[in-house]
Amino acid sequence: MNAPRTDGPRTRVDADTIYARVRAQVLSGARPAGSRVLEVSLAEEFGVSRTPVREALRRLAHDRLLEPGARGLQVRVVTPGEVVQVYDARVLLEAEAAAQAARLARIGDVLELERLLARDRALVEPDDATRTRTNMEFHAALWRAAHNPVLLDLLQRLTVHQVHSPHSTLSVPGRWEEALAEHAALLRAVAEHDEERARRTAADHMRAARDIRLRLLRDAVAPPPGAEGA
Repeated sequence: MNAPRTDGPRTRVDADTIYARVRAQVLSGARPAGSRVLEVSLAEEFGVSRTPVREALRRLAHDRLLEPGARGLQVRVVTPGEVVQVYDARVLLEAEAAAQAARLARIGDVLELERLLARDRALVEPDDATRTRTNMEFHAALWRAAHNPVLLDLLQRLTVHQVHSPHSTLSVPGRWEEALAEHAALLRAVAEHDEERARRTAADHMRAARDIRLRLLRDAVAPPPGAEGA
C-alpha cells in the first residue's frame, strides 16, 4: 500500500489526497472488506502527521466505506442484502443513463467510450483489480455522456456501497469477455442514438452482473462437498 516515490519535487499530501487514494483502494478491492485501516500506518505511508489522516478517515467513515472494527477502523463489510439492493438500483439507473446518453451524447462522448473499449480489449489477462477499475471507468464515461448531473451523482454514490470483495464478478471465467461484448453493444446503441436498445442493453448487462454476484454469494456460504454428512 506504499505510495510511489519519485525523485522530483515532493507533492504536497493533505487530507484530500489521502482520502482520494484510500477511497480508490477500497473501491478497487486493493483494501479488502474487513481489513484494518490504521492512522499510524497511513501517516507513515504518506509521510504526514496523523491530523490529515484522521480527517481523511473521518470522511471515509461518513461515506460508509469504513466502519468501527475490533481494533479501530476497518473496510466496511457489505451484507448480501445490501449487495442485491445496490444491483437492483443500478439496473434502473444504468438503464436510464444509457437511454439519456443515446439521446444526448456528443461526438466526444462516443469517441471516449470507443477509446476505453479499445483499451480494455487490448488488455492481456488483466488482474481482478485492473478489470474492476477499467470497467468502472467505462461506466463512468457512459454516465457522463448522459449529461445529467443528478443521475451522475446518484450512480457515483451507489459505487460507494458496492465494494467488490473478495473478487469482482469480472473474475468469473468468461465474464470479462462477455462484459466487453456487452459494452460494445451498449456503445453501438448510444452511437446510433437508439434509446430503447441502449436502455435494454444496459439493464441486461447489469442483471447479468447481479446474477453472477448472487451466485458468488451463495457459493461463499455453501458448505463444502461432503460436509453435510460430517
